[in-house]
Order: sequence, then C-alpha cells, then structure tokens
Amino acid sequence: MMAHDALRDWTEWLTHERRSSLRTVEAYRHDIVMALSFFEQHLGGEVDLTALATLSLADLRAWLAYETARSEKPTRRATNADARARSRARHVSALRSFFRYLAMRHDVSNPAPGLLATPRLKKRLPRPLGQEQALAAPEGISDDAFTSAAAIRDKALFTLLYGTGLRIGEALALDVRDLTNAGENMLRVVGKGGKERLVPLLPAVRDALELWKGVHPSPAPEAPLFCGVRGGRLNPGVAQRAMREWRKGEGLPDSATPHALRHSFATHLMEGGADLRAIQELMGHASLSTTQAYTLADEKHLLDVWRKAHPRAEQE
Repeated sequence: MMAHDALRDWTEWLTHERRSSLRTVEAYRHDIVMALSFFEQHLGGEVDLTALATLSLADLRAWLAYETARSEKPTRRATNADARARSRARHVSALRSFFRYLAMRHDVSNPAPGLLATPRLKKRLPRPLGQEQALAAPEGISDDAFTSAAAIRDKALFTLLYGTGLRIGEALALDVRDLTNAGENMLRVVGKGGKERLVPLLPAVRDALELWKGVHPSPAPEAPLFCGVRGGRLNPGVAQRAMREWRKGEGLPDSATPHALRHSFATHLMEGGADLRAIQELMGHASLSTTQAYTLADEKHLLDVWRKAHPRAEQE
C-alpha cells in the first residue's frame, strides 16, 4: 500500500471516527502531504508503508528542519519565534497521529515519531467575548435554529455555558436527572478527571433550562439533557457550528467559540471583583495558576485598579 493511500484513509478516519474539526483535519493533512513529498525526494522515489516503517528519527528531524528553513525564506511572510514553535508542534502532532493510525490499522510500527521533542509553547491568554456579545450570544444563536425546539435548546445551552462557565463537554454530558436533582439552585457537574463540583444557577440560566425541559423530547431521568434530532446526546460539533454561523453574522473573530463563553464567564467575574479562589472553584481548575491567566488577560480590570489605588494615578 502506498503512503498517499494511507493518508487518504487516515483523513477519513479523523473526520468520521475521531470527529476532528475540519480545521484540524485540513491542517494535519497538509502537514503529512508536505512530509511525504519531502520523503519522496529524500528517499529517491515513491513512499510505501514499508518505507514509512523504516524512517529514522534523523529522517523525521530532517523534514522538520526543512519546514523551519522554508518558513524563514525571504519570499515568505516573516514569522516570529512563537509562531514557528507552534508550527513545529503541529507538525510533530500530525506525524504522531498519522503513525499511530498506521500502527493501529496497517500494522506499521515505527517508534521514531514518539521520540520527537515537542517545543515548549508560550501559554496563550484567554480571548473572551465582550459582556454585550456574551449576553447576546444565546438569543442570537437560537434565532438561527431550524426548529422552535432547537431554538429553545440552543438558548438553554449557551445561556448555561456563559452563566456557569462550564466546558462544552461538561454541559453536553449532563442528563435530565442532573437538572431535576439541582437543589438550592446548585448544579452538580463532573469535570476533568471525574472531579465533581457545584455551580450556582442564576435565575436566567434556571429559567432557560426549565423552558427547554418543558419541551424536551424525552423527559426520562437517564436521557441526555441536551439531545439531537434523533434523541441522542448532542454532538459538540453541532453547538460549535451554531455559534460559528452566529459569529459570522456578527462579524466576530474565529476565537468566538463555545469555549470562549467559559473564558468570558471567568473574565467578567474578575472584572466585577470576584475572588480568584472562588473563580477557581467555579471553573473546576485543579491549579490556581490556571485561573491566574485571567488576571493577565484582564488588562482593563488591572488598569482600573491602578487608577483607583496608585498615588500617582491622578498625575498621569
């Protein structure tokens, strides 16, 4: 079997079985196309699965070095060190994913990709929506729904995301019983690592959820709280697509995703003077250092504090 045939099968697998985003699939596919082109020149002919199995760590490093040099040519747009590091990290990730697939589906065993070093990346600051945008998102997204039931569902989901700071996966993992058992307006959520936490439900969030529960197609306790047209658990891609269509109409950047509502929740709490430890608990962060990223992102809040507290602020 030739490498390009395996590449085609791998991209199909990423799309339909792994359900990777279109952007990820296209980026990974581009990387491996470039890699195979390099290896064909490097090895002096077409590359098959046997050749892939015998590629050495030096061969893979040679391709990464070639890509780095290519990105720095004067004819190409200049890239900074962080961008180059992120490109290299993606190249390594694509190689590892491709070779894991080859090992799983085509019995091609090559340990070299696992030995590649991944560059250390600078942590990116959260990119939240503005308060007006975050408040308008649930209503705007629901307006684009094809049915009235889907509109009520979408409004409940996105109101929940911004009103509680849940991850999209946490929200979609909820069952009807979780809302029924939410006593004292506190919702029990299972986060990363199976860690449970309690999040408060604001009246607006509770009202949106109750409205959705009233038209839910399957009110059985074990049914998924947010379901698709066939009654199964809603796919994250459906929610992401709904917000993507809304942000296009609003002229918002690609960073306006369901996860950005989680960032908005934390950032807007920070702007309102909320305690960092309380935000950590609400977000389900294992480490306070993760939550502290919002203090760096919240430049407006820091400037306000400085203006109110610094003795020389009035002189500026």
